[in-house]
Amino acid sequence: MKNEKSYTELMKASKMNKKISVEAYMMNIYVQMIIDESLFHYHQKLLQEKIDYAIDTHNPVLFNVLCDKYKKFLLDWGA
Repeated sequence: MKNEKSYTELMKASKMNKKISVEAYMMNIYVQMIIDESLFHYHQKLLQEKIDYAIDTHNPVLFNVLCDKYKKFLLDWGA
């Protein structure tokens, strides 16, 4: 006879596989959240530095363009 598992063993194995897949899915979500937050802060800092440069160089046109970009950036990210 082949090495067959009982119904109970199969159900336990199935439940463990499902638990592992749920944990893997949640881990992927957490990793994506960390990446998204890092990208958000990177681009936010970059735009703020450019706005600061426009202020320091007394360039109102560049300042207005960058402020519009910053506003759109915040709207796009839901901040």
